[in-house]
Amino acid sequence: MIKRLLYTAGEPAGIGPDIALLHHANTQQDQLDYQLVTIANPDLLRARAKMLNLPIKLREVSLEDFVTHHTNAQSSKELAFISPKACCTLEAGTLNPKNADYLLESLDIAIHACQTKQCHGMVTGPLQKSVINDAGILFSGHTEYLAEKTDTPLVVMMLATEGLRVALATTHLPLKQVTDAITPELLQHIIRILHHDLQTKFGIQQPYILVCGLNPHAGEGGHLGREEIEIINPTLEQLRTEGIQCQGALPADTLFTPKYVEHTDAVLAMYHDQGLPVLKYKGFGAAANITLGLPIIRTSVDHGTALDLAGTGNIDLGSLSTAIDYALMMQNCTLPSYGTDGNHS
Repeated sequence: MIKRLLYTAGEPAGIGPDIALLHHANTQQDQLDYQLVTIANPDLLRARAKMLNLPIKLREVSLEDFVTHHTNAQSSKELAFISPKACCTLEAGTLNPKNADYLLESLDIAIHACQTKQCHGMVTGPLQKSVINDAGILFSGHTEYLAEKTDTPLVVMMLATEGLRVALATTHLPLKQVTDAITPELLQHIIRILHHDLQTKFGIQQPYILVCGLNPHAGEGGHLGREEIEIINPTLEQLRTEGIQCQGALPADTLFTPKYVEHTDAVLAMYHDQGLPVLKYKGFGAAANITLGLPIIRTSVDHGTALDLAGTGNIDLGSLSTAIDYALMMQNCTLPSYGTDGNHS
């Protein structure tokens, strides 16, 4: 069966639209075993294609045609797209808060299509969070927005590349708020979701998870902080009684070495910039952002909007290809739902 994916092109001023166009131009469409439809304004796509000197034709499709009539979106040389009703500005490299409604509608279209089984998953292009916030709409990121729109009480942000998966206990929080956010309850829910989705979405029967400490040297026996002693290690001990293989809390500066990462299925970092710099150093341009715990499949590119590169063609498509590969791989597994307590049902 042909898999159907939707790609949200993201920030109009960035490279998200370029990625869709260049991926289409550089791919043998008739050899693909999946369908990829871009959610974007057609005028934006035409303007960017002109800047990139790509003679690409566009074809608008509806979700009804996409599914009911088994439209093969890749059967011709035309790039298939679904257009949000909200307008957007077309200028490359220049942010505009007026694009906020367009950006959120693009996400809503993809979320609805996934929830109603009109597609198998969504792949998201990069957003500029400040654009939405500057429009007066509180927005902390894709991950949190997807959780809200799918009524999911807790999700887990994980980035993956060849040989390394890094999940986060906290995501887009100011550093001074991280300590208070790390609680036994949070860690239990996060690790249960991570363990469960490694099994059901990645096909790993007995996942082995390494857990970073919060403090330097994992607290140095309490001399550099007691969160490891009082919160993290007791929580891990409890989870091990449930059959979850998790080791920690380990110093983050030595955990990310071959001795450890070559023998683990995922690393759980306590905060955003503890784990993601290592992941991106190892696999930037060939990594994907994956939201675990959702009732739908969502992957994303691992990079930002790159405003200065919009319209230049100087873009690496590796991350989009990786995100597509992960979405297709995850679709081959059973996708269970989650209860309100964070446990799977």
